[in-house]
Amino acid sequence: MTMKAIRDLLPSAKAIERELIELRRKLHRNPELSFEESETAAAVAELLRGLGLEVRSGIGGHGVVAELTGSRPGPRIALRADMDALPIQEETDLPYASERPGKMHACGHDAHTAILYGAAKLLSERKDQLVGSVRFIFQSAEEINAGAQVMIEQGVLEGVDEIFGLHNLPTLPAGKAATRYGALMGSVDRFELNLTGKGGHGAIPDQCVDPVVAASAIILSLQSAVSREISPFDPVVVTVGSIHGGASYNVIPERVEMTGTVRTFSRSVQEGMPSRLERLINQTAEAYRCKAELRYTQQVPVLVNHDDNVRHVEDAIDLILGLENRVEANPVLAGEDFSVYLQHVPGCFFWLGSGPATGAEQAYGLHHPKFAINEDCLSVGAALLAAISIHRLGV
Repeated sequence: MTMKAIRDLLPSAKAIERELIELRRKLHRNPELSFEESETAAAVAELLRGLGLEVRSGIGGHGVVAELTGSRPGPRIALRADMDALPIQEETDLPYASERPGKMHACGHDAHTAILYGAAKLLSERKDQLVGSVRFIFQSAEEINAGAQVMIEQGVLEGVDEIFGLHNLPTLPAGKAATRYGALMGSVDRFELNLTGKGGHGAIPDQCVDPVVAASAIILSLQSAVSREISPFDPVVVTVGSIHGGASYNVIPERVEMTGTVRTFSRSVQEGMPSRLERLINQTAEAYRCKAELRYTQQVPVLVNHDDNVRHVEDAIDLILGLENRVEANPVLAGEDFSVYLQHVPGCFFWLGSGPATGAEQAYGLHHPKFAINEDCLSVGAALLAAISIHRLGV
C-alpha cells in the first residue's frame, strides 16, 4: 500500500503544478528580505488554513508552522522551507521578475515555499494514510543564518522526531535529486576587523602608521592559516569580502575596516579557527605597529546528515524518480542554517535539480542576478517531500 501511494504522488503533483507555478511567480514578483517576510507569511498561512491545517504565524520572525495529524497517533516528522529573498537587483527580464528594486529571489526560496505548500496539499488529501503527524515549517531569515535558531528557541522542534528539507540546485537538471551521507555543507562564520594606525600625508609615511599596508599583510597571512596550519584533507576557506579605508589618493587613513567569512567542513576545525585568526591578525598588526580589534561570530555549524534518514530519502527518490535520477551530491562549503535543526533532531537535507533538462541552456548559479529555475522542479519537489512523509509514516 505504501509503495503504491508513493508512486501515485508524482502524477498528483503534476495535477497541481499550475497552482504551484502561480504561487511561486507571485512570490517571485514580491520578494521580501530576511525578517521582513510578512506578506509572504500571510499568503502562506492563508493557503494552509484553506487545507484545513492548524496554523501558527509569527514564529521566529515571520515564520509559519502548520500541523497535519494522521489517522492514528505516531511519530512526528517536520518538513522545512525557507521564504526570504536577497538584496540583489534582478536581471532576468522574466515577465514575473521582481517588482521591488534591489530585492530578488536569487536563491529560489520562492520555489521552496511553493514546493512545501504543494507537499502539504498532497499530504492533507492523504492524511488517512499517515500514522503520526507532519509539521510544516516555513522559515524566515535563512539568508542571514538566523531564522532556524530563533524558531528553535520558540519551540518549533518540540515533539519532532525527524526533520527533512531540500534546496534547489540549478546545476542539476530538473527531474534529478542528489543526496549525501554525513557532511553535505560547510559551517559559516563571520569576522569583522578594525585596524587602527596613525593617519597623515601620503608623501610622509615615516610620520604615520599605515593601516592599509597592515591590512594587506593580514589578508595574505590569513591564507597561511589554511595552507600551513590545517591538513589539506580538511577543507577550509578564509575569504575577506570587504575592505574599506581612506577617502583620498594622497592621504594615509587612520583606520581600515575589513569583513570576511570562514567556512569549514568539520566541527573541530571550526572550533579552532577563532583563536587561529586572532593570533595571526594580532601578531601581524603588531609587526606593522597597528592595533587590531577582531569580532568573530560562529553563525551555523557544518550540515551533517544522519545516515538512516538519508537512506529513507533515497528510497523515496528511487520510488518517485527512479534510481537512475538519483546522484551523489558533492560536498560544498556554502552554508545552510538547516544544520542547526540537525543538531537537535536527526534528519536529511538534499538537493533538488532545478536546472535545464538538457544542459544545453546556460544555468546561472545561486545568488546570481540572472538566476532562474526550471519550474518543472516544483511538482517534483512537492512529490518528494510528500513521499518522504508517507515513507516514514505510511500505513
